[in-house]
Amino acid sequence: MRRLLILRHAKSDWPSGVTDFERPLAARGRIAAPLMGRYLKDETLIPDLAIVSPALRTVETWALVSAELGEAVESRQEARIYEAPYETLLEVVRAVPANVRTLLLVGHNPGSEELAGSLIGYGDRFAAQRMQRKYPTAGLAVLDFEEEGWAGIAERSARLDRFVTPASLGNGPDE
Repeated sequence: MRRLLILRHAKSDWPSGVTDFERPLAARGRIAAPLMGRYLKDETLIPDLAIVSPALRTVETWALVSAELGEAVESRQEARIYEAPYETLLEVVRAVPANVRTLLLVGHNPGSEELAGSLIGYGDRFAAQRMQRKYPTAGLAVLDFEEEGWAGIAERSARLDRFVTPASLGNGPDE
């Protein structure tokens, strides 16, 4: 079994004079990211590899999430994730080595939401409905595949295990 964790970056700020790529996390994002990290640890959803967009808000999200995991996780930045359509994200996933059982993507919308939506074939229908209504910042989709490797991952082949947001963990409204 393969497990794909799709985490949208935490709430970001947009200070004047800062490019989109250089946007930092907002105060609410600096609270939500560690919350999601603790959730991953508590639920034993520790990735073997994290692939992170190089945008500042995703790098900061991963730093705060990973600090809560209690163990070192291999990670790398991947420029193709920044502002990528889901097709590009799927190419990134399919290129992951077969020895990686659990993969975490830390990216952006709409790509993260579209990737999750394109991969889900069955699973928790209530979680799927919540995800379709809104994939907020720091939202996390957990998808399971029966595939032996990442290269064979196909659209509509995943089981949606769960969809978790900061609000569902008691951290205020989803944005």
